[in-house]
Amino acid sequence: MRRPKMILFDYGHTLLAEPDYDSLRGTYAVMAHCVQNPRGLSPEEVDRFAGEVFRGICGPARDIGLEIHEYQFDRLTYEYLELTFSVGAAARERLYWDNAAPGVRMPYIGEALSYLREQGIRSGVISNIAFSGAALRERIGRLLPEHAFEFVLASSEYMIRKPHPLLFELALRKAGLPPEDVRFCGDTVRCDVAGAAGAGIFPVWYEDRTLDNPFREPAGNPPVGPHLHITDWREFPPALECCQS
Repeated sequence: MRRPKMILFDYGHTLLAEPDYDSLRGTYAVMAHCVQNPRGLSPEEVDRFAGEVFRGICGPARDIGLEIHEYQFDRLTYEYLELTFSVGAAARERLYWDNAAPGVRMPYIGEALSYLREQGIRSGVISNIAFSGAALRERIGRLLPEHAFEFVLASSEYMIRKPHPLLFELALRKAGLPPEDVRFCGDTVRCDVAGAAGAGIFPVWYEDRTLDNPFREPAGNPPVGPHLHITDWREFPPALECCQS
């Protein structure tokens, strides 16, 4: 296997994590900027309704591989409830996300990214996420300020979710590289490992078990097919070196 020219990463539980996600905390932050609330709804009532919309619409959409953008979700929820705010959709998105889950770096991801910079290996991100690409880029830049990814692809901006091959193929086109020159790192078997392999990209399965992860693969469900398996980002540089010809 030849030396990769680019490494692509998943976002959640690969680069960064969101421990203790609390949607109500995010809703409280948004509702602090509400200027019209004719129904007198409490943050708890708004959050409960938003959860029902997510489970009833967004969840089934995701089950068939589609993504609904946060701005659409936001607009439907707040206009239906007749709520008006002093801040726009982009500000509401950041208020909600930053308060619901500020985000933390995955352990030792800095060391892995430092290795890529030292080796001159390019990098990018493909994430299944409803939040906007702008918000995702801002978050990654804030929590990983020492590293510059060439591009960040959010499924919210492209309608489809991993493992659909078009997202991986789009990344290859943006990179101007064939799949054999790229590796994809992610934590889920279906979306990341199988998805990358389906697009001809060699997958790296990152299986961290030190942080709480609601999307963690069940025990005994390893990927099928060739892949590199690591459980700590400190394993990544030497593993990558061993796989190079």
